[in-house]
Amino acid sequence: MKTETVLKEFEKAGALLKGHFLLSSGRHSDTFLQKALVFQDPKRTAKLCKALAAKVREAVGAPIDAVISPAVGAIIPGYEVARALGVPAMYVEREDGEFRLRRGFTIAKGASVLMVEDIVTTGLSSRECIAAIRKEGAKVRAAACLIDRSGGKAKLGVKLIALATLSLPSWEAEKLPPHLQGTLAIKPGSRGLA
Repeated sequence: MKTETVLKEFEKAGALLKGHFLLSSGRHSDTFLQKALVFQDPKRTAKLCKALAAKVREAVGAPIDAVISPAVGAIIPGYEVARALGVPAMYVEREDGEFRLRRGFTIAKGASVLMVEDIVTTGLSSRECIAAIRKEGAKVRAAACLIDRSGGKAKLGVKLIALATLSLPSWEAEKLPPHLQGTLAIKPGSRGLA
């Protein structure tokens, strides 16, 4: 699936937004990908995640034992990619400020895991999820996401397989471009940052 096709799916869902946004990473952007609007359509979500799973199979070439995603935003794509790969889906949640497997989820030591994210901007949540997986003694074979909005610049410490790669700029609050200065930032993301 080409980047243009992925973006068309986001556009059809009304999920490609323009304005001034405060991202979950704490950075500001004039473009927001409201993936929740994509994920409300099971057929659209399954189609995108099946395409991502196919890309993972081609890129990894080794068996995957499980998919683990960071909660909350990546639970749905993680589940759908796991379903397409025919493996269990799990997710990590924050406990005492750190990602951990909870709810009875366990992963065998040495298991081959694919970390699945929804959208990667800086890679912070992905790196934290990868660290939690490694802490369990499993091997992170690769990371995958629907959209890498960093343009390939996010460093996760493992190979990142993206269904679509975009260069969508984001800025620190002190370095806003003129078209965002003096405008109110909307915070549509899920992570509780100030």
